[in-house]
Amino acid sequence: MPKDGRQVLERLRAVAFDPEARELRNLHTRLAAAPGNVHLALELARHYIERSRADADPRYLGRAQAALTHWWDDPQPPVAVLVLRATIKQSQHDFTNALADLDRALQSDPANAQARLTRATILTVLGRYAEARRACLPLARLAPGLVAITAAASVTSLTGEAERSCALLEKALDESASAPTSEKLWALGLLAETSARLDRAAEAEQFYRRAIALGQRDSYLLGAYADFLLDQGRAQDAASLLQGETRADGLLLRLALAEKSLAPRPPGFDAHVASLGERFEASRLRGDRVHQREEARFTLHLLGRPQSALLLAQQNWDVQHEPSDARILLEAALATQARAAAQPVFDFIQTNHLEDARLARLASQITGQAAR
Repeated sequence: MPKDGRQVLERLRAVAFDPEARELRNLHTRLAAAPGNVHLALELARHYIERSRADADPRYLGRAQAALTHWWDDPQPPVAVLVLRATIKQSQHDFTNALADLDRALQSDPANAQARLTRATILTVLGRYAEARRACLPLARLAPGLVAITAAASVTSLTGEAERSCALLEKALDESASAPTSEKLWALGLLAETSARLDRAAEAEQFYRRAIALGQRDSYLLGAYADFLLDQGRAQDAASLLQGETRADGLLLRLALAEKSLAPRPPGFDAHVASLGERFEASRLRGDRVHQREEARFTLHLLGRPQSALLLAQQNWDVQHEPSDARILLEAALATQARAAAQPVFDFIQTNHLEDARLARLASQITGQAAR
């Protein structure tokens, strides 16, 4: 409970006046009257997926799945259903079945750009970069311009070509003034994250600000920018960025991490930590392991339980291999003085020529620790 009645715990959408909410209700009503109408189902599912991405609220994924109930277990639904079903499974970290759906879609429709893009994205998250690079190749023909270049750069920026990827992406952005906002947001976010990995804080800040200025809400972007601010020792800026952002677990986590670094700590800090603990416990009871990376960060940095955090980080690394997954595993290994636990990340960095100054510093600390 808040100690101050003026304290903002959460900002809710004004649903009654939200045109998108009215559209969702309308689509839901129409689909209820015609549950086999695939076009209505797809439109409703897309709306829910977009809202889930904007708010980082997994409940909307459940609603998107419900919209596709008629086809959810169908082994050969329409291609568009396969692609959206894969997108939902991807967000639920059911990567194996998501890839299987995409493979079926591409067997029927090899020119489906969205299926190829989603497949490349999943393979990148899994750290299967050679496959991801091959998956991106047809996009140069199927989705030329900013989409194809950003997809390719998302892979090459992680495989020893970070500087070249940034240069190509900046050029593509300059030449894509008329591109949709969502595409520019993706490109700018990638430029910001890559610049941060290269230890170019000023450039990263510029790209994050340009992305935020586009005015399209994106919880992933907010989280990445908050992480950057925390890394720069700017806890107050991170807390201000995330003020009231308590619905999404990942954003609440970063808000609490920022609040922990402030003196005095804000009155809502203890409540935020308690809420996170309850949410992660509820996820475990549901068998939901989507947020293992976030739970590992919570356990290490807010609960101060490094051994438990290391186990969570290892379980997460078994599933996905993004730089942030590598980072929490190295942080937990450092905290527990477990160099052997860090070895899979060391091997991954070396094999893929991953350029990340933060990971390099952590690796150096762990190696030095082991040498003592």
